[in-house]
Amino acid sequence: MDEVTLTSLAKSAAEMARSIDTVWVLVTAALVFFMQAGFAFVEAGFTRSKNTVNILYKNLMDFAVGAIIFWALGFGLMFGTDISGFIGTPDLFFKSGWSGAIPGEAFLIFQTVFAATAATIVSGAMAERTEFKSYLIYSFVISAVIYPVSGHWIWGGGWLSQMTTPFHDFAGSTVVHMLGGVIALTGALALGPRIGKYDGKKVNAIPGHNIPYGTLGVFILWLGWFGFNPGSQLAASGSANADAISHIFITTNMAGAAGALAGLAISWLRWGKPSLSFALNGALAGLVAVTAGCDAVSASGAIAIGLIAGVVLVYAVSYIDNTLRIDDPVGAVSVHGICGGLGTIMVGLFSQTGGLFYGHGAALLITQIIGVAAVAAFAFIAGFILFKVLKSTVGLRVPKRIEEEGLDIYEHGESAYN
Repeated sequence: MDEVTLTSLAKSAAEMARSIDTVWVLVTAALVFFMQAGFAFVEAGFTRSKNTVNILYKNLMDFAVGAIIFWALGFGLMFGTDISGFIGTPDLFFKSGWSGAIPGEAFLIFQTVFAATAATIVSGAMAERTEFKSYLIYSFVISAVIYPVSGHWIWGGGWLSQMTTPFHDFAGSTVVHMLGGVIALTGALALGPRIGKYDGKKVNAIPGHNIPYGTLGVFILWLGWFGFNPGSQLAASGSANADAISHIFITTNMAGAAGALAGLAISWLRWGKPSLSFALNGALAGLVAVTAGCDAVSASGAIAIGLIAGVVLVYAVSYIDNTLRIDDPVGAVSVHGICGGLGTIMVGLFSQTGGLFYGHGAALLITQIIGVAAVAAFAFIAGFILFKVLKSTVGLRVPKRIEEEGLDIYEHGESAYN
C-alpha cells in the first residue's frame, strides 16, 4: 500500500472520529437541554397550583435568556484566554470561537445547556414569591458573569486547574450544581419565607400540588444526567472513549439509585413512613454528588457517594427548614448546594487515581476542599450583592395580595388549570 493511500486512510479515520465525537456531544447536549423540562416539572409539582405558570415560565426564560447572553458574553469569560487565573478574555458574540477536537459551535451548545442548568436551579428556592422581572435580570446576570467566572477557574484554565494537584470536577458538581445551590440560598434569604410558612416556633408544611409532576421531573432529570455526565467526556470514538462513557453511565446510575434508597430509608426511619418526595430528592442528591467524580470512582464508590448524599439530603432539608428557618420549597439548596459541594469533596476520598481511600494521600482531598470553599464563597457574595441590588431597585418580592392569590393570574394573566 503506497504512502498516498495510507495518508488518505488516516485522514478518513480522523474525520470519522471527529464526526462521531461531534454527534455524541450534540446528542448529549440535547439530553441536557431536556433537563429544563425536568426542573420545570419538579418545581411545579412541589409548589402550589396557583403558581404553576410562573414556575414553567421561569424555566423557559432561564434557557432563552441564558442561551443568548452566554453566546454573546459568558462563553468568552469562561473559556477565553486566561487572565491572571481569574477570568477569560472576553469574546463578544463568539467571534474568535473555540478550537478543539470537535467544532467550536458543538462545544458552545454543550456549554450553553450547562449554563442554563446552573441558572434554573435557583428558581425552585425562590418559588412562589419572586417578581418575574427581577428573576429575568437574575437569569441574565448569572449566565453572563457569575457562572462563567467561577467556571473559568475550573474548566477554562483558571487558578483551580493550575494547582499542583488540579481541582477535579469532571461534569459540574461544583461548577454547575453547588454554584446554583449557593445562589439559591442567597435568593431565599433575600426574599424571606412564604406567607404562612413559619408561625412563631411552628413550621408549617406547604405541600406541593402534584407529586406525579415531581416524579416525572425526576425521571426526566435522571435521563438528562446520562447526557450531563457521559457527554462531558466530549468524545465517543475509539475504545478508550467507549470504555470511559460506559463507565460513567454506570457510576451515574448507581449513585442516583443509591441516593433514592437512602432517601427512602432515612425518611422511613425518622417519620415511620417512606416519603416519596425524599426518595425523589435523594435520587437527585446522589446524581448531583457523583457528577464531579463520575469518571474517577468505581461503581461501588458511586454507590457509597449516593448513599452518603441521600442521607445528608434528608437531614439538610430538615435543618434548613426547621432550624435555620429558610424557606426553600423544593430543597434546591440541599440537593444542589450541599450535595454538590459534598460530592466534589468526596472525589478526594473515592477517586481511584488520587483518592485518600485508595492510598494516594490527602493532596487531592485538600485541593477539593479549597475549590469548594472558594466557589461557595464567590457564589454567596455574588448572589448576595445581586439580590440586594435587585431588592433595592426594581424590587424582588411580589406584594402580599399577589402572593396569597397566586402569581399566575397577576403576573401573567393566565392559569395552568382551567
